[in-house]
This record gives sequence, structure tokens and C-alpha cells, in this order.
Amino acid sequence: MLYAYGSQMPLRILDEIQFWKEQEKEHTVVIRELSDELEPEYVASLKKWEQDFAQFETRVVRYIETAIRYGGNFSPVFYQQVLQLTQAAVNQSQAFLRLLAEMEKKSRVIAGNPTLIVVIRHIERESEYFIGVVQGILYPSHSRS
Repeated sequence: MLYAYGSQMPLRILDEIQFWKEQEKEHTVVIRELSDELEPEYVASLKKWEQDFAQFETRVVRYIETAIRYGGNFSPVFYQQVLQLTQAAVNQSQAFLRLLAEMEKKSRVIAGNPTLIVVIRHIERESEYFIGVVQGILYPSHSRS
């Protein structure tokens, strides 16, 4: 996956980021919908994260549109911008994972809902998977055995 895209790699990375930011955005809704009694501070945090993921996704779509216009002739500046955006996507997902961990530790509602615990852990694994895929793209020499 990582090396097969050649000159289209920036577009491939952007496509991956866009997909996962959409997923993370949807995950905030899933968590909220699974518990009518979730603590108000976590409901507010999840709504904020939903907006943040939507804004990030919009930003990525603009980069995808730019990449398509380049037609595979990406400038070094564009490559650098894509790498910076990619690192920002990883940082955002890591911060979201910290929120989920906090919610698991501190929310009495989550602690009392085994289904919600399973869903949150699944969501955590998906965000961790995204981070792993992107880090494999950013740091390919570390992902080879």
C-alpha cells in the first residue's frame, strides 16, 4: 500500500486522512447516541470534536482538490504542506484518544454501560490503526522489518 502509489502518494495520503477524519467525526455521534445520560461535559466535548473533525476534513478536501489540479506534478512545497497536514491529523487523533481514555476512566455512565465500553474501545483501535497507517507513510523506514 505505502509505496505502490509513486507520484500519487500525496493524493493517497490525503485520501486516507479524509476517510479517517470522517470516521472519527461519526464516532463522536455514535458515542453520544449510545447514552442519553452521558455527562454533559463529555457530550459538549464530543460535539466540539465532531465540529473539529468536520473542519479538518474540509481542509483535507481542499488539499485533495489542489492535488488533483497538480496532476501528479507536486512541488516540494506541496509535499511539505501535505506532511505537515498529516502530522496535524495524527496529533488530532492522539488528542481524541486522550479524551476517550479520560471518559473511560472518569465517566460513571460509561463504566455502567458494557456496550458503550466495547464501542469506545473499538473506536480507540480504529483511531490507533489510522495513526499507525499514517506513521507508516510518514516514517517508512520504521515500518519495514
